[in-house]
Amino acid sequence: MARRLVDPPCLAFPLRIEGGAPRLASRTEHVRGQIEQVLFTLPGERVFRPEFGAGVKALVFEPNDTPLWQVAKRRLLASLAEALQGEVDPRSIDVQLEGEDATLRIRISYALAAIGHRETQLFTVGGG
Repeated sequence: MARRLVDPPCLAFPLRIEGGAPRLASRTEHVRGQIEQVLFTLPGERVFRPEFGAGVKALVFEPNDTPLWQVAKRRLLASLAEALQGEVDPRSIDVQLEGEDATLRIRISYALAAIGHRETQLFTVGGG
């Protein structure tokens, strides 16, 4: 299968071997995997990159109010801009947080840097 220059093959996350070769992912799948790593990694969890991660799972146990969402949104924007550097236009990243009971919904929109294609990913944390 021929691939276009704007959609180079990327290693899938998590790494899997299929048919003796590593599984490949599309650019959209690759960026979603990077976003998941940022969202679900606690700051300090990675030894050589202690500043990496946003630790959103901990937000489920915080008060469900607007000031918290504003702080969390700023932290997410900074973490995502750094982690997605080169893949995503940092000015295009938009984060929307909403919570209800013990469920946190995170909607992340962005434009791929190479082609300007706009994507939106939805992540749900908690809620049993």
